[in-house]
Amino acid sequence: PVRPHVGREVRMGRGSMIRNFLGGFWLACMCASALAGGAPNDKPEISSMRFEWHSERPADLCGKTCRTWISAVGPVTDRTPDDFEAFAGQKDVHGATLVLDSEGGSVVDTLQLGRALRSLDITTTVGKTVIDTAPDGRAATQLSPAAACESMCAFVLLGGMRRYVPPEARILVHQIWLSKKRERPEAASYTADEIVLVERDIGRLARYTIEMGGGIELLEAALRVPPWQPLHQLSGEEIRQGRLNNVDHLFDGLHEGVASAAALGATVANVRAGAELGAP
Repeated sequence: PVRPHVGREVRMGRGSMIRNFLGGFWLACMCASALAGGAPNDKPEISSMRFEWHSERPADLCGKTCRTWISAVGPVTDRTPDDFEAFAGQKDVHGATLVLDSEGGSVVDTLQLGRALRSLDITTTVGKTVIDTAPDGRAATQLSPAAACESMCAFVLLGGMRRYVPPEARILVHQIWLSKKRERPEAASYTADEIVLVERDIGRLARYTIEMGGGIELLEAALRVPPWQPLHQLSGEEIRQGRLNNVDHLFDGLHEGVASAAALGATVANVRAGAELGAP
């Protein structure tokens, strides 16, 4: 069954410690799992990841020829698994494309979401859905690659059977930390139980990464950056080493339903050109 449990606040196994992912992955021996937080941005505040279907044009204009995708915007929280399960129950999502624009979220629940995506043969990418108006006055929707996938979002991305990272998109990572001690992490003390918890989550992250066909270099890159420092943006080489990108195109070739870098930025232009050609 589709059952990822994604949450910005997570109660993990023993002890009722709430752990959030502040922004990326691991903390070497001093953290415990948690919340993915990222650099401030100008996106409206969203309390939990939202899933929405989008199409280039209304169905009555292009039928089955329009490219469609699912936008996934906002943090991964403890509501996200149920929200995604309910969303997937409304319309078949098998083989669909999921477009991520997220600051990250709960470690454990992100892994559950990623496994659900894999079980549904979903393609993942990074982008922002932009709604415009075509010359005929009807809505035209495009994918912009100008988006960020921060912290645990990189692991959600890894859950895709096919994964495409546009050159313009940003993948940012850093370590994880206890949510209750994120205000002054350097001055805080940590119990043995907290260290045990983070060690368990590090193991979960490593196992998931290998299970999804990712490179352990992804974790290594995140481990270098303490959560009180700016997130580290993965280079093209680091994305390749982490195996976050395993297809060359979206919505093209053999990977129908998925977008090339050029296609991500050109959708509305193409729609407009078609509308103008068809205008009387």
